[in-house]
Amino acid sequence: MNTLIEGHVIASYGRHYQVEIDQQILDCVTRGKQSNVTCGDWVKLKLTSPNQGVIESIIPRASLLYRSVEHRSKLIAANVDLAIVVVSPVPSYYDLLVNRCLIAAEAAGIDSLICMNKSDLGDIADKVYAQLSPYQALGHNVIRVSAKHDISQLTPHLQGKTSVLVGQSGMGKSSLINALLPEAAIATRDISSALDSGKHTTTSATLYHLNADSHIIDSPGMQAFGLNHIRAAELDQLFAEFRPYIGHCKYNNCRHTHEPNCAVLTAHQAGKISDIRLAAYQEILRGLA
Repeated sequence: MNTLIEGHVIASYGRHYQVEIDQQILDCVTRGKQSNVTCGDWVKLKLTSPNQGVIESIIPRASLLYRSVEHRSKLIAANVDLAIVVVSPVPSYYDLLVNRCLIAAEAAGIDSLICMNKSDLGDIADKVYAQLSPYQALGHNVIRVSAKHDISQLTPHLQGKTSVLVGQSGMGKSSLINALLPEAAIATRDISSALDSGKHTTTSATLYHLNADSHIIDSPGMQAFGLNHIRAAELDQLFAEFRPYIGHCKYNNCRHTHEPNCAVLTAHQAGKISDIRLAAYQEILRGLA
């Protein structure tokens, strides 16, 4: 009973976790009130009964995606290779949130792509896809799928990786899981058009096995993505299109907001940095400052 066993956290519910060990699922808790365990973690635990255990330690992570506000962090997923930012024409998505997700992934050393769901909605879907062109210009993969009809553009990106779906509520993350794994049978809900936002369906992060080498994590929908763990002075380095111009401003401590002879602002005026990305950078910077 005192032997430490290694397991994989496949679901997190507050301070309660489901841990997979040799295809057996254990209900586990952590010691004490505080916990920094998250879905995707590999952990060491002690059995307390044939179906229950106590997590004693976390095996060092290859990556960690999380969001943060002052004095508090919200872990999203660990040991992931790809963050899939899900957007859709309905309800409206927020460019700032998309950028916050992309920046968090960049800071964590995790690849990212943007997946526009609900591509079957006709003209409005075409319009939204066109609005995502600035991200394509940066080299981000931007794909369009329909969880109801066709997810073929998504599946090749998932092979051999652990991926996590992130984004606002109502974008259809759980519907994508259902399309990939019909047996998952996740409850999905209608969109509240009056509020133009999704009803929260997924309340916990859950990992699903697509095959022996490919896994996907569904995370709860979010309306905000805090980045307090990123230093203001390092934010510009997380915008790939800024990097060629950093160090060429008149002032060494230039923040690229209003300063004279700012190489980043000059590049923006020349059309080399999009309005969306500069606005996102400046908005995030204000929050960090």
